[in-house]
Amino acid sequence: MKNKFKIMIINGPNLNLLGTRETKIYGKKTLSDIINKTKKIANKLNVKLYNFQSNAEHKIVEKIHECKSIKIKFILINPGAFAHTSISIRDALLAIQIPFFEIHISNIFSRENFRSHSWISDISNGIISGFGSDGYIWALHTAVNILLEKKNTTY
Repeated sequence: MKNKFKIMIINGPNLNLLGTRETKIYGKKTLSDIINKTKKIANKLNVKLYNFQSNAEHKIVEKIHECKSIKIKFILINPGAFAHTSISIRDALLAIQIPFFEIHISNIFSRENFRSHSWISDISNGIISGFGSDGYIWALHTAVNILLEKKNTTY
């Protein structure tokens, strides 16, 4: 059976350290744990799920660009600290015009002041912040619902 939609998960800097990095804030699940659980759910939803993680801003920008050519229908991005610093990631997301959700494991609005501003929040289709690794699952389900609604809507 052909997959209905292609969805990309992009994770930014230091998320490769999940499970060992500040576990009181980020929990004990590794990025592999999160991706594997999300892939299992994606398979049940008949979604082809791609994932990418990098600590390098330019590699994330290049992966965002690639999403257009491989016909990704929705992006789930946890930009990590790049949310607060990267105009180039913002510009890349604007350039490709693919809907996306911004995900943060911790509640960025209850932490240091500098974390409460994101350069991509205002252009995102939604923000999930502070729900731990479950945010990825919620984002996936919601993205699929949006894509199904769009597919079934005729104008």
